[in-house]
Amino acid sequence: MTKSYEYRKAIIIIFILLTGILFVGRLFFLQVIDNEYKLSAENNVLRKITKYPARGLIYDRNGKLLVYNEAAYDLIVTPNLVKNIDTTEFCQLLKINRETYIELLNRARKYSRFKPSIFIEQISKEDFGFLEERLYKFPGFFVQARTLRKYPMPIASHVLGYVGEVDQNDLAADSYYSPGDYIGKSGIEKYYETILRGKKGIEYKLVDVFNREMGSYSNGKFDTILELGKNLRISLDIDLQAYGEKLMRGKKGSIVAIEPATGEILSMVSSPSYDPNLLIGRIRSNNFNNLSRDSLEPLFNRAIMAQYAPGSTFKLLNALIGLNDGTLSPQTRYDCQGVNSYPIVCSHDHYSPLDMIHAIEQSCNPYFYKVFKSILEQNKYTSIQEAYESWRSQIASFGVGHKLNTDIFGQRNGNLPNASYFNKYYGMNGWKAITVRSLSIGQGEIELTPLQLANQAALIANRGFYHSPHFVTSIEGEANNPNYEETTIRTNIPEEYFEDVIEGMSLVYAGESGGARWYRFNKLEMCGKTGTAENPFGEDHSVFIAFAPRDNPKIAISVVVENSGFGATWAAPIASLMIEKYLTGTVKPSWYEDKMLNTNLIKIKP
Repeated sequence: MTKSYEYRKAIIIIFILLTGILFVGRLFFLQVIDNEYKLSAENNVLRKITKYPARGLIYDRNGKLLVYNEAAYDLIVTPNLVKNIDTTEFCQLLKINRETYIELLNRARKYSRFKPSIFIEQISKEDFGFLEERLYKFPGFFVQARTLRKYPMPIASHVLGYVGEVDQNDLAADSYYSPGDYIGKSGIEKYYETILRGKKGIEYKLVDVFNREMGSYSNGKFDTILELGKNLRISLDIDLQAYGEKLMRGKKGSIVAIEPATGEILSMVSSPSYDPNLLIGRIRSNNFNNLSRDSLEPLFNRAIMAQYAPGSTFKLLNALIGLNDGTLSPQTRYDCQGVNSYPIVCSHDHYSPLDMIHAIEQSCNPYFYKVFKSILEQNKYTSIQEAYESWRSQIASFGVGHKLNTDIFGQRNGNLPNASYFNKYYGMNGWKAITVRSLSIGQGEIELTPLQLANQAALIANRGFYHSPHFVTSIEGEANNPNYEETTIRTNIPEEYFEDVIEGMSLVYAGESGGARWYRFNKLEMCGKTGTAENPFGEDHSVFIAFAPRDNPKIAISVVVENSGFGATWAAPIASLMIEKYLTGTVKPSWYEDKMLNTNLIKIKP
């Protein structure tokens, strides 16, 4: 009994000692090492302030500032600390009524009575001056500094994008964000969000009973340092962009200009557009709703999201495939009976027969139908499906029917149907070249975005390859672009075939019957192709692609003007003026510039 008793006694003593050691150790850890509970206990005299970094600035290719930051302030509230304030004076300072005050305070209480949250966001620096000197009267409220985006020029809104408050999807996708934070919602702001946003910092401040900051807590021992967002330089030429937007005023459509040697996008115009300054600050929500309801869809980026039949610009690709397949040569001639042609009529009055180069100049529909027919009816193919898929594969290598590798969100694929589409529509044995003849002249099911059209022009200018079109050319402090990897895509078509097609494109400007002969300047050798895209919902669209100079090209461009008719009437002069502006820095006054600047083609529905 005695030994058993002594043994149990020893076990109990050891257990008590171990328990005591654990408690002492835990208390030591909590009081000396870990400050989490200390901060929590002192929360009634401490204020945690989030330090929002200024977003990175954005410059154009020539160093001109496109986007900068301006100071603004969020009023933060901790509801359980709001007691006995003069709501009349408070509402007057904030320019709100009592009902709004109650609504905002209830919203904050719903989020948390004990955690701070935004009461009113984006107070201007002018209004903040009046509020700051009286804020001590209103316990539970404090101000947190942040910045707003500002745009010195009201242009390039679709390229730059806008910044807006995070939503539930943003919060779920990235733990960096908290309710009330801001994030890039579109354009460059969205694609380069993680680079532009920087990194938030935290400061702990001591606060007295009058809600006044008394200095840093523990000499900043627990603070974290913010990191400023990195600056971007983009390829946009802002002077060219401004001129393009001016030319497209009063028109629906787009302009995309690319530097062929690099793939850098020089200009991207979508019209109608909007002033990016409308989507900043406290006016943003109301303006966004108004823009969203606008029947002209100014928020819609037509340059990358609209899909059009390419019209006669597509004939260039069929010519290149015919040359590559050996079913066409520059000397190949085909007859044309004009409006009496079958199965495709020709709307151009020209001599017949034509060779390939002059068929490009005259944009002869029957000629290119016969080229297309010769491609699909080669003896080496055992079926129309095999022939069509071979043709389709070559078309896809021109950057058609799929998204291009570019650093801007929202791009659409265009449309390049496969053989299965026609099998389903006509049956396995129910179609052949004549059935899909519209594809020979860029009509029917084929659709391209304006970005793809401009890229097509750049590919031809490069004689068979293109660099992925992109905007950002450099990032502050980065040797490479971590968000984007440039690619170079080559077709399998030999360079010499491009020279023959380019000769035809040069006649569009230089030939006696060329569709753009009125718009050539300074005897510069320019190359282009008109297009008239059929539109099942109204008048045809005017389309034009071009590049210049012919040798060592500096700019490739596409222009689409919706519901305006022939490519030579509207799209061609706009493209030519843009080329002149970029290559010479100025534009000589002309009748067609005056017409482009002063004609409104938009028909407002009653």
